[in-house]
Amino acid sequence: MDINYISVTEMAQRAKDAARELASIDGEMRQRALQLMSVKLEEVKIELLKANAQDMAEAQASGLSGPMLKRLEIDDKVFTYMLKRLTEAAALPDPLGKVLHGHTQPSGLRVEKISVPLGVIGIIYESRPNVTTDASAVCLKSGNSVILKGGSESIRTNLILVKAMKSAIVECGLPEHTVQLISRPGHEAVGELLKLDEYVDVIIPRGGKNLIKRISRESSIPVIKHYDGICHQYIASDADKGKAVDLIINSKCQKVETCNSLESVLIDKEVLDSILPDLTKALREKNIEIRGCPVICSLLPDAIPATEEDWSTEYLDYILSVKVVNGINEAVNHINKYGSGHTDGIITSSLKLSDYFVKSIDSASVLVNASTRLSGGGDYGMGAVVGISTDKLHARGPVGPEELTSYKWIARGDGHLRS
Repeated sequence: MDINYISVTEMAQRAKDAARELASIDGEMRQRALQLMSVKLEEVKIELLKANAQDMAEAQASGLSGPMLKRLEIDDKVFTYMLKRLTEAAALPDPLGKVLHGHTQPSGLRVEKISVPLGVIGIIYESRPNVTTDASAVCLKSGNSVILKGGSESIRTNLILVKAMKSAIVECGLPEHTVQLISRPGHEAVGELLKLDEYVDVIIPRGGKNLIKRISRESSIPVIKHYDGICHQYIASDADKGKAVDLIINSKCQKVETCNSLESVLIDKEVLDSILPDLTKALREKNIEIRGCPVICSLLPDAIPATEEDWSTEYLDYILSVKVVNGINEAVNHINKYGSGHTDGIITSSLKLSDYFVKSIDSASVLVNASTRLSGGGDYGMGAVVGISTDKLHARGPVGPEELTSYKWIARGDGHLRS
């Protein structure tokens, strides 16, 4: 690969200039650029798939894990998904210039609180080329410039994606450096980016816990963190058997390598006898390994005894921890102790139980009778997102265009003076 490296500092300076220009550009121009990105990506699809195949072959030879390889791969389905996210982001209402609060003081001073971009966003991630397009779409829609640092395993793929999107940006009259990719390999580039608080306003890491902890520890820039997705479903005492089995299978098996896939099931002891046989059969058909509490292991000879660590593990694999609980309070306490604050759900026919669960669970997304796989941008009507924040400040849950805005106060007077 023939790559011209420039310093990360120079990229950040360019991003800052682009962000300042973007702040005054109207939403229609940004919308047109997002729409054109899809066209440009279609034009390079064959080249993109070849580059991705090269990245996949090299990553596999280097020993990249199965789940990470799956995240790296672009097939027709993933490519269509990437285009769909760009289209959805383009169609969203402009999050900028919204009057969040407005009033007129008795003195006649008109005061407004207006949504504005954050500025320059740095996004650090592993594998997942769809993050390259999603992040670019979300940042552009919200009037921010973005510096992308993907993993070295996806460099060929990301170079083609960014080149295509930049061509759409320039053609629509937006700043060339709205989207930039750090192509230099190694950790030094990340270390340099984390110190550039003069230019970069927010860092968003997407990857393993160790990566996120390192960035949070080393960065002088605010970080929107996305820790583990240790997601639960609680099958309540009045749960419908068929619905419960379908929801568990979809939550776990629709895509096991994602952060909102199910990792732990809690079964109320009142429905254990009626639900466990069908649930076990369905899980075995999907080749799911069950790691169970003592009660589960006594009923299922092929279940592996769960350790204390299993209850707080994000497997991202065909493994599921299963525990029997005595009522909703025990379920809530277990989730709040072992969960990661990402996504947790209840399967119940009772409004009273669901209301209690929703109020008691301290997670970014709480679902009632719905698959954990729905907790994300598209299924929440947000289009593309740059991740799912388990923080409580600045954003929580799916981070879309609105979550990448701040606000400023504007006061309009007529010679008003402080008395």
